[in-house]
Amino acid sequence: DGSLGDATQTETFKANGLGKDRQDNPHVHSVVLSPKEDKLFVTDLGNNEIVAYNYSANSTTPLSKTNIIKSPEASGPRHLTFHPNKKFAYSIQELKPGITTYRYKDGKLDPIQQISALPVGYKGSKSAADIHISPDCKFLYSSNRGDAHNIAIFSINKNGTLTSVGWQPVLGKTPRNFVIDPTGNFLLAANQDSDEVVIFKRDKKTGLLSDTGERIKVYAPVCLKFGKD
Repeated sequence: DGSLGDATQTETFKANGLGKDRQDNPHVHSVVLSPKEDKLFVTDLGNNEIVAYNYSANSTTPLSKTNIIKSPEASGPRHLTFHPNKKFAYSIQELKPGITTYRYKDGKLDPIQQISALPVGYKGSKSAADIHISPDCKFLYSSNRGDAHNIAIFSINKNGTLTSVGWQPVLGKTPRNFVIDPTGNFLLAANQDSDEVVIFKRDKKTGLLSDTGERIKVYAPVCLKFGKD
């Protein structure tokens, strides 16, 4: 009936002793299943690593730890997303806003690129947030909070690496989350600290965004999802 039963397994994370300030304790920020749903990847912002598990739905203990993927020093991995072709994955780091491109094969993440999510020479406070791939798989977008308040735009190359296209101001404050509609025509930015969702038109050829003028007023939006019919 869709209700939840008792937890069948609980994994407890402990500080690895390598970080300080926001990284002096574990901070499990997100979990994502692999494309085949046989692996689970846990981004631990506090311990600065991604923890990989085997996942077996029919087991009494569905998760078994396999390995740990270290993120760039003091970067703070926040979210992980897989390319629909199942060959690549992308991790966004919050504390030193950047994106790591991984080659994904045989259940393993191997880093092949690290690219900044902020413009060259940026001097303000830093706090990256969300990451998504366009439905046509040609572009990747990430959001920056702090003093930046923008969406970073990257084209996705055939080898999975990213090339920076530009940045779009979100016309508000703190884009904690955003979503691209299923048609790929629009990007909706949830601006937490300006209490509105700003709707942008997406150019499918260039990946660039333009303001539609449309707004959805809502208090402190932090997560947007499209439902299915």
